[in-house]
Amino acid sequence: MKLSPREAPGYFAKPDPRRTGLLIYGPDGMRVALKRQEVIAALIGPEGEAEMRLSRIPGGDLRKEPTLLIDAVKAIGFFPGPRVAFVEEATDVAAPAILAALEDWAEGDAQIVVTAGQLKATSKIRKAFEAHPNAYAAAIYDDPPSRAEIEAELNRAGVTVGGAAMEDITTLSRALDPGDFRQTLEKLALYKHGDSSAVTPEDVAAVAPASTEAELDDVLNIVAEAKTREIGPMLSRLAAQGTQPVGLVIAAMRHFRALHAAASHPDGAARGIAAMRPPIFGPRRDRMTRQASAWGAHRLDQAISLLTDTDLQLRSAGQNAPAMALVERMLIRLAMLGASR
Repeated sequence: MKLSPREAPGYFAKPDPRRTGLLIYGPDGMRVALKRQEVIAALIGPEGEAEMRLSRIPGGDLRKEPTLLIDAVKAIGFFPGPRVAFVEEATDVAAPAILAALEDWAEGDAQIVVTAGQLKATSKIRKAFEAHPNAYAAAIYDDPPSRAEIEAELNRAGVTVGGAAMEDITTLSRALDPGDFRQTLEKLALYKHGDSSAVTPEDVAAVAPASTEAELDDVLNIVAEAKTREIGPMLSRLAAQGTQPVGLVIAAMRHFRALHAAASHPDGAARGIAAMRPPIFGPRRDRMTRQASAWGAHRLDQAISLLTDTDLQLRSAGQNAPAMALVERMLIRLAMLGASR
């Protein structure tokens, strides 16, 4: 039987232990693996693998030894409890062994869980699971998790999320690959361990993967907010940490281009910042929205021109001035430009 995309999340969270088996397939191996992990954990519990109630069989092994699966399905475990015979990365080469195990399955046998890549409608494995009266086939597509799936995952972890924070988490789910997003949710659950209050946008920002220029945010904010006197001391600290002048210019260019894109957005700077990829969260998002609104697209055009000129100077073979001094002068000029009205 087929599991529709709407039905599948609920079944993955609470699979029926009386079923013969489940086929999970799709083009994204990470998404398939995450769903398979969820299903098996729900079937055998957290101690199932340690109690040897899970048998893992690579799909390729069934070509040489087709009886591996049926032996695992019929084996009697040393520990009591439900068992799973898991076939990983199956192709139609393994179809005879899988079809034989489905045919010979009886109540009390281990449930058969099979994962596969993209399967055509003519695939023997897919047709067998879809036609079986006591087994399911579920296709996993490349779509990001739905809001309901995210909420279910957070509820299992005992985490309550506020409305604004849920919007940030949903945005993050579209920007990260499935494995990174799952790790971020796990980090959020650990971050809120022992704290019964609802998750806030600041909490999401604290656990979201850091951007590559995160360590330069302070100096970029100082410049964008026209705090000219603070530029010199901050640059001295960054230079002492080994930050290179070219790296500073590249980070500043990214920051000001993001501000320019936000300031140029037809629906306003806030919508422009919300549309950024990778997404920007929490206080940093609010701060950059204020910066974009204060600068305006015209002055940000001028800022990008100044940054481009400095970048060309730094890369010029005939450049003799100290590079960090050149960058400091450029950042001061940017801050003064930002202060002008």
